[in-house]
Amino acid sequence: MLKGFKQFIVRGNVVDLAVGVVIGAAFGSVVTALVSDLLTPFIAAVAQVPDFSGLSFTVRGSVFMIGHFINALISFVLVAAAVYFFVVLPMNAFMQRMHKEEPVDPSTKKCPECLSEVPKDARRCAFCAQGIV
Repeated sequence: MLKGFKQFIVRGNVVDLAVGVVIGAAFGSVVTALVSDLLTPFIAAVAQVPDFSGLSFTVRGSVFMIGHFINALISFVLVAAAVYFFVVLPMNAFMQRMHKEEPVDPSTKKCPECLSEVPKDARRCAFCAQGIV
């Protein structure tokens, strides 16, 4: 029973997922710090609002912290852009290079009459007896 559990844990997928989650959490905290410490004050300076995270409005005693939502939205957009530009695009380019098909010398051609595959050197189609140029 423990042997199967050990094989499950040591398997590459579980370890890769664990590493991805840890790196993702660390990256998320870096982006959150970037948004709250650098971008939000910059946007606040341009918009002439001293503290973005302090923006809120109240409806019947309920406080809606719109500034925190804006920070989270900016953080999400930055994380999504970073993942797309630094992970997805390079992986797509790599996969295209790896799966690039080499041109194959065709050994067959299509019959102009019945569109069946015939050998390249054939002068007549085996299916319809049409002469092939």
